[in-house]
Amino acid sequence: MLVAVRTLCHFTARSGDLDLRFTPSPTGTEGIAGHQTVTARRAAGYQREVPLSARHGPLTVQGRADGFDSVAKRVEEIKTRRGDAGLVPPNHQALHRAQARVYGWMLCEQLGLAHIEVALVYFDIDSGQETVLSESCSAEELQAFFGDLCRRYLDWARAEQAHRRQRDAALSALAFPFDAFRPGQRELAADVYRAQVRSRHLLAQAPTGIGKTLATLFGGLRAAPSQHTDRLLFLTARTTGRQLALDGLARLGAPQRLPLRVLERVARDKACEHPDKACHGESCPLARGFYDRLPAARAAAAQTAWLDRDTLRETALAHGICPYYLGQEMQRWSDVLVGDYNHWFDVGAHWFALAQEEGWQVTLLVDEAHNLIERARKMYSATLDANEFLRLRHSAPPDVRRAMDTLHRRWSALARELETPDSDATPLPGGVPADWLTTLQNTAAAITEQLATARDTAADAPLLLWAFEAMHFVRIAEQFGEHSLCEAGPWAAAPGGRGRRLPTLRIRNVVPGPWLQERWQGARSATLFSATLAPVGHIRSMLGLPEDTAHIDLPSPFAAEQLQVRIAPWISTRYRDRERSLDALVQVIAAQYHERPGNYLAFFSSFDYLDRALQRLGQTTTDIPVWSQTRGMAEADRDAFIARFADGGRGIGFAVLGGAFGEGIDLPGERLVGAFIATLGMPQVNADNERMRERLQALTGNGHDATYLFPGVMKVVQAAGRVIRSEQDRGVVWLLDDRYARAEVRRLLPAWWQVAIAARP
Repeated sequence: MLVAVRTLCHFTARSGDLDLRFTPSPTGTEGIAGHQTVTARRAAGYQREVPLSARHGPLTVQGRADGFDSVAKRVEEIKTRRGDAGLVPPNHQALHRAQARVYGWMLCEQLGLAHIEVALVYFDIDSGQETVLSESCSAEELQAFFGDLCRRYLDWARAEQAHRRQRDAALSALAFPFDAFRPGQRELAADVYRAQVRSRHLLAQAPTGIGKTLATLFGGLRAAPSQHTDRLLFLTARTTGRQLALDGLARLGAPQRLPLRVLERVARDKACEHPDKACHGESCPLARGFYDRLPAARAAAAQTAWLDRDTLRETALAHGICPYYLGQEMQRWSDVLVGDYNHWFDVGAHWFALAQEEGWQVTLLVDEAHNLIERARKMYSATLDANEFLRLRHSAPPDVRRAMDTLHRRWSALARELETPDSDATPLPGGVPADWLTTLQNTAAAITEQLATARDTAADAPLLLWAFEAMHFVRIAEQFGEHSLCEAGPWAAAPGGRGRRLPTLRIRNVVPGPWLQERWQGARSATLFSATLAPVGHIRSMLGLPEDTAHIDLPSPFAAEQLQVRIAPWISTRYRDRERSLDALVQVIAAQYHERPGNYLAFFSSFDYLDRALQRLGQTTTDIPVWSQTRGMAEADRDAFIARFADGGRGIGFAVLGGAFGEGIDLPGERLVGAFIATLGMPQVNADNERMRERLQALTGNGHDATYLFPGVMKVVQAAGRVIRSEQDRGVVWLLDDRYARAEVRRLLPAWWQVAIAARP
């Protein structure tokens, strides 16, 4: 059995409280540079990155010591950071010291040393100062320490090894849970399997209703044993997608018949039991003694195996620890992880970092992948709000205020250079000036160091949040290129109107592909699936997928006669025409409802348009039950909205296209018999989108379609896909806009639709 030093110590050496009080830390690049600075100071003959290993029974432990001075007989574990080393939480320091001691024993064994100096070196990258925590250790005590860690890990490792054998044996014999596949479902599962075996990525366009989730899970899990897959990650854009994945895994037999550990990850704020408390032992009872109680909770969670949100919570609370951070630990020991896109694709994505750190073989299943373009754009964009900065600076404590004043002076200088205070967005073609960015980075570092010293993150939360946003801005700005836009504006005045107005600075990602390439390289295979992945060249280009990415487009299992698709060419839903077309629009809706009473969804481009149509329908007819999506709808209200679509029910639910009800919901049979789509779905024509169009035109030669048409039609097809969910369903979709009759729009609609131009009543 093989284990890394880092993994061994992470498992066994932490103790005491969970402490998430912020301590400023360097970026990965800064950390590497910091290590190089420290080791460059050492005397000639100092060895860097020393590969070491040691055995304890069947366990082989491997790693690389940061540095070894063979003359002084001193091993060093180097940790880069910002600020006072005394602020390192005790559990982190225990982990770092354990790693240093393990390397100390390995060197004693390898070189036959009776004693060695074990040094933990904290290097402040801002000041260049080293804080050295050193101890002289005998080989005997280091051997005893190493043996204790190994003994505590070994039983777990044996159990994990047995679990992996049982898991792989079961997956090799995994059977499809139904007597027959739906049309196209077997082909999709087989293509997922082949892509994984060939270590390729796959774009799979498959119509709504064939059971994509179950097919991709089945194909991915069947391939796992032969490809030595460590983790299968199911990535979703919405809560509904997570639940569909969990339902699919349950149908496949997890965990009762299939020895598979499944972990659902939710956002930290949704998992927090004490949102009024800070994440450290002095404040939260579930953080107090967290690492002392973690081993028992971890063992119980491993035995439970099915760790959805509720089960994970029950397990954690039974052992008196935080559910969210028990889930953080179980990421290392679960076979299937189900969660949001951001866990893998975000700038600081934890799943991606963990996979890189542990060397995992990872398979990705990316659900409703048409959403990834816009989601990734947001991940790789950043805004530094001038108004927020000025407000926080005005009320900041004196020490923090001094740090912010430096940035304020440089920001004012930039404002003078721009001299366009009335502009909402002034382009900065070369990005943010390098000296401004350095000032921002130094300011954020100074603020976080001072707040960490104060240890009062609850009171200083707005300042700390701003510092996080500033550090994110720096990270995005450092990778600025033609794939993004940099803009200054709108402009903000200081409280009281005194002083120079400052521009908000924005970096807007347009093409996320260059950012995502590293994420695709980090996975053995990725399957991106959706009912709307057209045009495929556009999708591949926007997402930065490799040239050898495979592509399949499965035919629909549904017959054209199951779905009536009608275009109303006499209606225009363009902004300028909406008011005068409302009567014609609600006339179509009412006529269709009276022709076939039942449950319908009506989609609009905005809440304002939805409200006006709902009001006009109420003025013209009183016998149609209606219910409506609202702004900022709570989860319980969304559930109640869906519950109105009952078998045998009648009425129309009004919703916004591209919102919570436009995809990811399943309303088979009589629960939904039709949909009205009163928009082409295209983003609003405004200055921001026009700048995006210009950049995409320069990059792809197809700026208008990439900015407006493709995203709009994707949302339309997704919404229409709610109507036909099985071979037994029958329904109707009304496309309420004259532009649907255009050839360039019609070619983007599903091939199996037989679209008819309706006659005006």
